[in-house]
Amino acid sequence: MKKIFTSLLFFVVSLTTMAQWQGWPEKYSGVMLQGFSWDSFVDTQWTNLESQADELAAYFSLIWVPQSGNCNSSYNQMGYTPVYYFNQNSSFGTEAQLRKMIQTFKAKNVGIIADVVVNHRNNLGVGNSWVDYPAEVYDGETYQMLPTDICANDDGGKTKTWASGQSISISSNNDTGEDWDGCRDLDHKSENVQKIIKVYLKYLLNDLGYAGFRYDMTKGFSRSYVADYNYDFQTTFSVGEYWDGNVTTLKNVVNQMKKNNVVQSATFDFAFRYSARDACNGNNWSKLANGGLATQSGYARYAVTFVENHDMQDRGNVTGYTKDPITKNIAAANAWMLAMPGTPCVFLLHWKSYKDEIKQMIMARKAAGITNQSTWAQKASSTTGYQLETTGDNGKLYATFGSASFSNSSYVKILSGTNYAYYLSKSTETPWVSLAEGTYTDATDATLTAVSTNSGAQLVYTLDGTDPTASSAKVNSGQKITISETCVLKVGLLVGGVVKNIITRNYTVKPFVAHKATIYLKDPKWSTPVYFYAWANDGKNTQLLGGWPGRQMTATKTINGEKWYYQEFDVNTKDYSFNIIFNQGSGKTQTIDIGPLSEDTYYEISDIVSGKFTVNNVTDVVTAIAPITYHPTITHQAYDLQGRKVEPSTLRKGTIYIQNGKKYLKN
Repeated sequence: MKKIFTSLLFFVVSLTTMAQWQGWPEKYSGVMLQGFSWDSFVDTQWTNLESQADELAAYFSLIWVPQSGNCNSSYNQMGYTPVYYFNQNSSFGTEAQLRKMIQTFKAKNVGIIADVVVNHRNNLGVGNSWVDYPAEVYDGETYQMLPTDICANDDGGKTKTWASGQSISISSNNDTGEDWDGCRDLDHKSENVQKIIKVYLKYLLNDLGYAGFRYDMTKGFSRSYVADYNYDFQTTFSVGEYWDGNVTTLKNVVNQMKKNNVVQSATFDFAFRYSARDACNGNNWSKLANGGLATQSGYARYAVTFVENHDMQDRGNVTGYTKDPITKNIAAANAWMLAMPGTPCVFLLHWKSYKDEIKQMIMARKAAGITNQSTWAQKASSTTGYQLETTGDNGKLYATFGSASFSNSSYVKILSGTNYAYYLSKSTETPWVSLAEGTYTDATDATLTAVSTNSGAQLVYTLDGTDPTASSAKVNSGQKITISETCVLKVGLLVGGVVKNIITRNYTVKPFVAHKATIYLKDPKWSTPVYFYAWANDGKNTQLLGGWPGRQMTATKTINGEKWYYQEFDVNTKDYSFNIIFNQGSGKTQTIDIGPLSEDTYYEISDIVSGKFTVNNVTDVVTAIAPITYHPTITHQAYDLQGRKVEPSTLRKGTIYIQNGKKYLKN
């Protein structure tokens, strides 16, 4: 009897463990950020992302970053032509910086999702070879892919023709998915390919510390291999990119990623994205009724919803690229996504452009307790307007789009913008603050709202980060308070003399002071001159240092024993910003556009390589500078109260200065 009980207990524990790592968590309430866009080489520097950890961790549970391996190629590499698996020095920073960034976010309960590009692999190309791969040593063992690991029909048969001409044999197995001619397609039937990929995935999870995977181009190989790879590592988070807008096809894709009849991976909800695009670009809100995988019974758990990504964004006039961005109602598109089941993935450029609104949308989603499997109902659909209601664990979120109007005594309006509005059910029982967390240049009003079934509910609050009590400052629902200085606002519902459901908002008030923003570049030790080229974001692209290639730099400073070139720019209004390119002179090496900038910033260039760049909408192959490292930790410049720059060595005790946007008394 004891033996039977033990076996049964083991079986139950095994099932419980399996449920935890079944490709994507059930009833998952997290929101993901796509932490890059196309050519986001500065925005997505590991050091830059890490510097934003406190802010991002308040809203996102997962951040998907680009493929982080070395591409043995130019700075202008987004990681989609991988060469090395175990060399993690990339366009976005060094391996050490990557590890530190991952650990910083992990300590804040944010998982970093690796971009796994294993449909294809680029070769070294030594002597114009098509089939040479590096031998990599990891954990004392050497791993190397061979010509026989390349699909027989790769590149429409061109690879086989070339290889035969060199008396080289490739695999006899055809591709198990669609062909892609950008690199050599890997034969996933090969035991060597499977072995290396499994070691690589283990390295990403257990060594580098990634939380999960985003599989690139799962159209390119059988989805059964995604299931096999994930099953071996009990992957908690996995999402594949199967680029197809047909809901039935996406359902089939999810089912193809089963192992032992258990789904092993989520998939990006392209159908959902196309519904958003059609509704927003055409101002035809009935298109939202088309939904996507997230609206299908039994599949929402495995739907990672999005409305834009790096492949669809507007990249300018890039040869061979078809633009397909959402150009209208971008905030409304995100509002739809964040009100719906599925796991939302916010695009970096949308986050940057609509940050305050998206922050409030995420807070509303969390307040209602919406998960990837929450139930929802379409309430109205027409060309001019659309309405839905999603039931979370804490309450209901009602969302309207277009010209749709809504009035219901059981709901409270908490948020609105162009062509969208959010309402929370009173049963949610939560305070609401109209002002998004963030940095403000002036004192700003915040409306406090009681979302409560008790009509007499009031709100109590503090500004010093302590929990409010019944005797704290008190306002009625709908009243405003003024945020005039940096503070931690805590607000609670006061019902029947009892304070409950306290929420927290962090605000920085950083008064604008006209100043000079200095851009520093650590001496790259070139044999050629260093040039700074800069232009203003003033609608006219006004050149600030003359025409291309800009100004040859001679001004230098010594910082921490190192030589830095620098250039000052006047920032006279709070909305003013500019961009910069570092280069070696006309027709020579250059970085991509860096900006917008309005504060002191420090950069370092570590290498010079070749690649393709687009400058002023003209694409050309040039030698490029790579990678650029953003230094967020160097102390910001100090200013006096008149906005004049003050050198650190001349700061006087007992005098008030402004540093990093804050006033402080020098001790």
